[in-house]
Amino acid sequence: MRVFIAIDFKELRDYLNAILGAIDTSSAKLNEVSTFHLTLKFLGEVSDDNIALIKEKLKQIKFEPFTLTLSKLGIFPNENYIKVIWVGLNPPSPVIDLQKKIEDSLKEFNTKKDYDFHPHITLARVKFVKDKENFVKNLKEIRIEPKQINVKDFRLIKSTLSPDGPIYEDLEIFFSMY
Repeated sequence: MRVFIAIDFKELRDYLNAILGAIDTSSAKLNEVSTFHLTLKFLGEVSDDNIALIKEKLKQIKFEPFTLTLSKLGIFPNENYIKVIWVGLNPPSPVIDLQKKIEDSLKEFNTKKDYDFHPHITLARVKFVKDKENFVKNLKEIRIEPKQINVKDFRLIKSTLSPDGPIYEDLEIFFSMY
């Protein structure tokens, strides 16, 4: 099964959808995401046998709850080639620490190490841009309110690909030990 590890942002769904609504879709074609989360580690295809082992490893991770604040709207990889629209998170250090603990705990599964981990929430994937100048201008005009979310858990999530986009199912939730 196809799986990843993430922090869920359901609490901010309405606000993040409002940001999406402010994006000028006359200048670009977007694939909006169906759920908002921060991917900590993409594992890809994993056998059922390894799922149980991964769960055991993740249960051993200790972390203190932390608060994240929405920061700014951004794009990947750059303004000349726009593929993803995202919202940044501050401070990045507690998320980076948690992501590193997850990486370290799963070393034995030979997963690809994420060297360029950048804490963000993906809002949309960009299919194509008709008018790059206007599209980028619109994105730069959108202001992000510094909304906060308290992070007390992370999840192992199954992703099933469908013609309507991925379907996500929580396999297990791992709570802070503090």
